[in-house]
Amino acid sequence: MFQKATKSTVTEGASINLIGSGTSITGDITSNGDVRIDGNLKGNISISGKLVIGPSGTLEGDVQCQNADISGEVKGKLNVTELLSLKATARMLGDIVAGKISVEPNATFTGTCNMGAVVKNISNGAEPKQETAKTA
Repeated sequence: MFQKATKSTVTEGASINLIGSGTSITGDITSNGDVRIDGNLKGNISISGKLVIGPSGTLEGDVQCQNADISGEVKGKLNVTELLSLKATARMLGDIVAGKISVEPNATFTGTCNMGAVVKNISNGAEPKQETAKTA
């Protein structure tokens, strides 16, 4: 009638991690899943999923992630491989490197932004140049 679940029949999904409002963490976070911050984090975060910082969330540190939705405050460097969304309540102080970026009206951003594929000329150590798509 009932079958016992075996390792071959159970699939492991990516974890979702939450730092709730009123919670403060000092230290670095590494995860294979998604992370949502509604509290405070002082430290670096490196995840292979999506980072969400809620309107009451604050982050002071560097970020490495695949996608990010920012509604709170970030002080540090953001490195987002795919899409970064700065919502209307976002306050960003630092540098951004992202594949694509979306900025809503009233979001604030102070820093530099590099978007798209950046290719460095290794032969002479020149500054990175932006690679653009060519049409036929």
